[in-house]
Amino acid sequence: MTTVKLDKVHSGLNFQVKHMMVSKAKGEFQDFDVDFNGDFNDLENASVKVTIKVDSIETNNDDRNGHLKSGDFFDVENYPTITFESTSIKKVSDDEFEVTGNTTVKDTTRVETFKVEYNGMAKDPMAGHMVAGVDLDGKINREDYGLTWNAALETGGVLIGKDVKLHGSFEFIIEG
Repeated sequence: MTTVKLDKVHSGLNFQVKHMMVSKAKGEFQDFDVDFNGDFNDLENASVKVTIKVDSIETNNDDRNGHLKSGDFFDVENYPTITFESTSIKKVSDDEFEVTGNTTVKDTTRVETFKVEYNGMAKDPMAGHMVAGVDLDGKINREDYGLTWNAALETGGVLIGKDVKLHGSFEFIIEG
């Protein structure tokens, strides 16, 4: 029996959002898991579930991290996880796919589609098992999930943009 598990050491999940209409604030979730069920040679028939521990958010600013965890944003005390469960995987080209599924943030679930690039498989020369890699890119509107806190700028516009760009790089260990 083949088992697939996320290699957290060789994986990352990052985000960025416009800050003050002129630059981007960046961060990452440091604790997440990706459950992959299927065969990397037949991705259209696979499924994936992503679980993110929101408390692991890191933006290199303790005050901002605390604000994001508060009731103004994620309300980590009441909603400790963000989840994504795929409902379909569509092949776009040899190594590009669109993964559609239910994304749940706080108490709101919406259908989102993300672009995934399949990077192939290789044998790990140190451990002897096979690994597979994928990159994910996408964008969600934070306000669709009730993350609406903002502040008006004196020069016009708002402090924080609505669109959150996501990028994930995931390596999976394949055993069996």
